[in-house]
Amino acid sequence: MKDLVEEAAELQVLLEGQGWDFCFIGGLAIQRWSEPRLTKDMDLTLLTGFGAEEPFVDFLLAHYTPRRADAREFALTHRVLLLQTASGIGIDIALAGLPFEESAVRRSILVEYAPGVRLRTCTAEDLIVMKAFADRPQDRIDLRGILVRQGTGNLDWKHIWDHLTPLAEVKESPEILSHLKGLLTAVRESERS
Repeated sequence: MKDLVEEAAELQVLLEGQGWDFCFIGGLAIQRWSEPRLTKDMDLTLLTGFGAEEPFVDFLLAHYTPRRADAREFALTHRVLLLQTASGIGIDIALAGLPFEESAVRRSILVEYAPGVRLRTCTAEDLIVMKAFADRPQDRIDLRGILVRQGTGNLDWKHIWDHLTPLAEVKESPEILSHLKGLLTAVRESERS
């Protein structure tokens, strides 16, 4: 059975062959920027824009197994394509079009996950924005791990606040910002001690 990194590398080759812009996010990015944790699937952002998603969705459905009977319709409505590899590894593909998503894809970098295997992964700052915006319990744990592993002084906080603030406003969730500020304060205090 192929492992997650091998499957991700194959998906990357497929996407690059189409000339598409994308980056891995979620658990694979956590492996690079935070405290590594077990992840059994891959998440990525695929830059599709708005209104031209169908060719992306149809191409990917021709290469991978859908995880829902209505995967195509679900993807076009909810902007997430749910697939799986032949070996059963889940793939969640966010169909991206927002300015932040475009910025995250453009800023992504190649990271070595295994000898000779480099995956295009979002930056630590963009992962912080994504995790803070999602604001689930696991995301808060991941955020702390990113801040501790990267060190709060090594992150571009202007970029983080510039992108997270308008997203929190659109979501009408100002607590997203206060949660991250509180976490940042706590980690900075622990760095000093």
